[in-house]
Amino acid sequence: MEALRLILLYVHLIGFALLFGAAAVQYLSGRLLVNTPMLWGAVIQLLTGIGLSAPLRDGDEPAPAKLVTKLVLALLIFVMVFFSRKREQVSRGHFLAIIGLTLVTAAVAVFWR
Repeated sequence: MEALRLILLYVHLIGFALLFGAAAVQYLSGRLLVNTPMLWGAVIQLLTGIGLSAPLRDGDEPAPAKLVTKLVLALLIFVMVFFSRKREQVSRGHFLAIIGLTLVTAAVAVFWR
């Protein structure tokens, strides 16, 4: 089961890289629109996060409050990305919220023990 958990974690990190990297590139280019890699990153993050929350470890389970917090953040990011994907351009605040929530989600994963 440890191998499955590590594979899920690896794919989860790829999803983070897709979401954050694509958003950073869009922001730095000045074109504030949700692109396909951002959508795929959000989907991968959500699905692998749900998979990682399954009890795959022996005794070292994360706190339920942490799991709920990460699920809510992942759902917010997914909704913000999914419903904005067909717009020609999204507002600066909306786009920065996607980036900020992505970073907050990573901070919760790293610092909440």
